[in-house]
Amino acid sequence: MQKSFKYYDIILAVFAAVLLISNLAGTKLIAFGPITTDGGAVLFPLAYILGDILTEIYGYKYARRAIWTAFGIMLLAVAAFTVVRYMPPAPEYTAQASYEAVLGFFPRIVAASLAAFLTGSFLNSFALAKLKVKTKGEKLWLRLIGSTFVGEFFDTVVFALVAFGGILQGTSMLVYILIGWLFKTGVEVVCLPITYRVIAKMKQIEKIDTYDSKTDFTPFRVDLD
Repeated sequence: MQKSFKYYDIILAVFAAVLLISNLAGTKLIAFGPITTDGGAVLFPLAYILGDILTEIYGYKYARRAIWTAFGIMLLAVAAFTVVRYMPPAPEYTAQASYEAVLGFFPRIVAASLAAFLTGSFLNSFALAKLKVKTKGEKLWLRLIGSTFVGEFFDTVVFALVAFGGILQGTSMLVYILIGWLFKTGVEVVCLPITYRVIAKMKQIEKIDTYDSKTDFTPFRVDLD
């Protein structure tokens, strides 16, 4: 019998919302001098922090379900935006070109984000769950940073190559990957004290602290058995 949790659904909803908003913001490239990144980098690191919270408290199976739920919401969003894009605009509607300029790129961003998100998130959750068992629940700071370091690296590389391949070249691509990776990991480090408190408080409220010692880590499941 599955246990009912007080805050799991709320965290899952915020997790999915962060992914959707980040993908919309990610259609814009922004530059700080020679440093180029995308608008999604502003909020996307929060998805990894939430993923860490889900895995550390509820375990890999619940994190896996959240990842696939967010994935489904993104597929629905890109389908809706694509259908609306090709529907005939009203005669008085003058923003069709702007709509296509932003949301016309959205499917590619989503494809890149989903491929990167699935790769990075599952690696992050897997690493965190395995390290928790190996360290017997100790050294949370090391587990959080280490798993994010791995997950964000693959996430950033996959996203950059799929989303901006042919747009960013050579050095610009390498700088984009490096800056994105270090920035996202840096956010995890900066937010570590908050993440610590949230995890500790949530474990008390939910009365659970999951160890994935016998978990089936295949990513291609959504059940909790």
